[in-house]
Amino acid sequence: MSGDTQQTAAEYIKHHLQNMTYGKFPEGHDLVGQWGLAHDAAEAKSMGFMAIHVDTMFWSITLGVLFLFLFKKVAKNATSGVPGGMQNFVEMIVEFVDSSVKGTFNGRNPYVAPMALTIFVWVFLINAMDLIPVDWIPSVAGWIGHTFFGMDPHYVFQKVVPSTDPNATFGMALSVFMLTLYYSFKQKGFIGFAGELTLHPFSSNNIVLKLVFIPINFVLEFVALLAKPLSLSLRLYGNMFAGEMIFILIALMYGGGWIAGIFGGFLQLGWAIFHILIITLQAYIFMTLTIVYMDLAYQTSEEH
Repeated sequence: MSGDTQQTAAEYIKHHLQNMTYGKFPEGHDLVGQWGLAHDAAEAKSMGFMAIHVDTMFWSITLGVLFLFLFKKVAKNATSGVPGGMQNFVEMIVEFVDSSVKGTFNGRNPYVAPMALTIFVWVFLINAMDLIPVDWIPSVAGWIGHTFFGMDPHYVFQKVVPSTDPNATFGMALSVFMLTLYYSFKQKGFIGFAGELTLHPFSSNNIVLKLVFIPINFVLEFVALLAKPLSLSLRLYGNMFAGEMIFILIALMYGGGWIAGIFGGFLQLGWAIFHILIITLQAYIFMTLTIVYMDLAYQTSEEH
């Protein structure tokens, strides 16, 4: 698609950054009241909160199912003898995650390690979609839409990296955030959790000063509390969106002649090799921060 003369560079970039959005058309639209796929970013925005990013949901669920299938298959066929390559690989990941949990989480919760493993592998697989050449899947999606549904290929969007969609990263971060809140209340109770938000970091034995510090502490701690899901989601989204944008800009070079195309090929290869580190690091950071937040949920006020 980068060589399509009917698309300008700006249109090409916008097309690759647009999610396939399914929702209800609002008032003022020719199809008002009907549900369908948005043709551009403006239509997608007008569909509101109930709109669904079909590509984000499809790839996220598909990769999640792939993770479960592979790990279940390896666990089912695991042997105590000489393990195969896949079993070795899975055991290495499990041991790596297990050591990360043991080194960071000081509480006792049988769900933390499986959650950390799920997050690490799932986020890695989601990020790894960024290594697929940016035109391949959108071109196939455009061909399918045109051949079987009579759609204009330019209106068939396919954003295949779910972590470049803030809705996906915020969804994962909010899930982690709700779990940490649940275990904070469970371990500390309402009074203990309230005390954590109001009696630190400033404290005093003087009752008057303690009352003065309560609203100040609450503002500071509440902001820090809300910053956890924001930083967790925006860090992943920002890094992956920037990486995807670079791949798209490099792909534009293929439409600039054979010299620019060859140079772009080398750039793409170099960036893809470097990007392997980025996608792994982002998965590791998301997992590690999740473990840290769960550990904080188990800490009492005296340990803060």
